[in-house]
Amino acid sequence: MFIDTHMHEMTYSKDSFLKLGQMVEIAKAKGLGGICITDHDSMGLKEYAADYSKQADFPIFVGIEFFSLQGDIVAFGIDEYPKERIPAQDFIDLVKGQGGVCFAAHPFRNNNRGMEEYLRKVRGLDGLEVLNGSTSMEACRTAAEFALELGLFTMGSSDCHVPEKVGVCATYFPEEVHTMQEFLDVFKKGGMKPALYDGRAYRTIDITNENIRENLESYCYATCVRT
Repeated sequence: MFIDTHMHEMTYSKDSFLKLGQMVEIAKAKGLGGICITDHDSMGLKEYAADYSKQADFPIFVGIEFFSLQGDIVAFGIDEYPKERIPAQDFIDLVKGQGGVCFAAHPFRNNNRGMEEYLRKVRGLDGLEVLNGSTSMEACRTAAEFALELGLFTMGSSDCHVPEKVGVCATYFPEEVHTMQEFLDVFKKGGMKPALYDGRAYRTIDITNENIRENLESYCYATCVRT
């Protein structure tokens, strides 16, 4: 099952040009099994997304992309979240205290919103976003190397704000998930793989020391992301 695990809807992410219905339509056309709405510092779409998910008969999981003092972290399975920036470790602890999961978003993107070397200092992150539809190949490669070093799950997602980016990257989940609890249970087991859409279907990428550069170069060409 392939899920785009980091997406922005225009109601609460003011830099997005996407409506939820449009996101679901494109996701279905590309063969995604579900999508995640992770708006900037907000979970305001949660109730609407739950209703729309039932109407569309399509899994929609609402999380958050929280801008901690050390960079962006995507989290799921929480009800409470800070209304102001706090240290990354404090946010991770808050997520874990609620039974949630979290991963660092685009940790090496050159926009001062990635955790970068601070990844080595925090404890409790579940994964790193090693494929991001709006991030350069070199930044993704560095994230993949850190994921291997730190033993973290490897995630892929579009980070979409416009229609053409929906689903360009995604995460393979080894089991079907339809509810948030199923999402969390499978996530915690691991076994996810980053994946990219080649125009017809999704293909997974095995992140190993031997093939990081080769596989991420193909990602770069597939998504037209350049350094």
